[in-house]
Amino acid sequence: MPLFSRNNGASFRNEIIAGVIGYLTTVYIVVVNGSILSEAGITLQAGMIATILASFIGTVLMGIIGRLPLILIPGMGINALFAYSIIQGNGLTFQEGLLVVLIASLIFLVTAFTKLGTLLKEAIPDSLKHAISVGLGFFLILIGLEKSGLIHNGTNTIIAIGDFGSPAILVSLITLFIAIFLFVKNVPANFLITMVIGTILASLFGILEPRGNTIDISSTSLLYVPSFTAISDLSFWLAVFPLAMILIFENMGLINGQVTMLNREESYGAGYRATAISTLTCAFFGTSPTVSAAENAAVIASKGRTGITALVASGLFLATIFIIPWISMIPNAAISPILIIVGFIMVQNIRHIPLDNLSEAIPAFLIIVMIPFTYSIADGMAFGFIAYPIVKIALGKKKDLSMAIIIISFLFICDFVLKITGI
Repeated sequence: MPLFSRNNGASFRNEIIAGVIGYLTTVYIVVVNGSILSEAGITLQAGMIATILASFIGTVLMGIIGRLPLILIPGMGINALFAYSIIQGNGLTFQEGLLVVLIASLIFLVTAFTKLGTLLKEAIPDSLKHAISVGLGFFLILIGLEKSGLIHNGTNTIIAIGDFGSPAILVSLITLFIAIFLFVKNVPANFLITMVIGTILASLFGILEPRGNTIDISSTSLLYVPSFTAISDLSFWLAVFPLAMILIFENMGLINGQVTMLNREESYGAGYRATAISTLTCAFFGTSPTVSAAENAAVIASKGRTGITALVASGLFLATIFIIPWISMIPNAAISPILIIVGFIMVQNIRHIPLDNLSEAIPAFLIIVMIPFTYSIADGMAFGFIAYPIVKIALGKKKDLSMAIIIISFLFICDFVLKITGI
């Protein structure tokens, strides 16, 4: 299919408008992802530059290879997995974490060009896939509440409510309720508006911290070299698995749903392959992998139909690099409500879990609970994947177990044994 065609009702005017709307609804990721990457060992500005470049290249690939009006940005939940679980949880350096991204992306790439993706999709139970999304959602909510100051480490409890007399917490609270109002009213670019309002409130309350007024674009900020120093550790490979699995299943769902909305199911393969290639570039730009943005629903509703829409949005993303000094001033009070709402969106997947079927519900429940409670996505997944065959065997449902599930469970058990023995 050509890059632009009027056969599907497209027009250049609509393509440009849809590209601008798509950009406005997703540009929040530059600040939010940059903030999360700063927890992984790089500066906020470097994280923002990495996010911009990955979004730019990924969306260009989607426009040219996929011929679809879809925007690719670093995935929410995946960025938390990268920063808090893969790097902080496993004690990896930033460059070692990028190698995890590289290998997981290569696995994703293989599934995009072979039948392996379909085999994996059928081997992993849907209940566990949905449980991972729900667990990630609760994890994002926890991070958002923590960043806002609404919760903190308690003196006599694990978690306590924050001091509502603090100006920073008041700004976070007001911004959160404004964000909820804008979200439920389905206001276009509601996340962007939330960040603007939150920043203005922070300025009015006198808590806005000025950042640098220059852009530091150096070789270390543009390209990174993944480090192989931890590749011989089993924990490294156990970090690769959850990332690869989430990339495969999340993108399968997103791309399939979006091409269905476009009534272009025949473009699924091209879009899926473009997404896989995009994730591979992220390892060198210095960010967690990209996914097809959930906000693409707004792009499609704006009558974006071809790759021209993606190219317009990608150009705007690249131009964002010139306003980094200003957007880097956006405080946590303006970012945290977005994390909380995105977490809520992901938690809604719980409705797809058959809670009346104990053999599916108990392992799923363990994943959902243990991801936020252990502050580790990989460890939370481990509890569910280990419990799954145990519960199935206990209920006499061994026939429901695939060899893939058994192998994955065994690997997670090995990881726990290594942690216990300190090897």
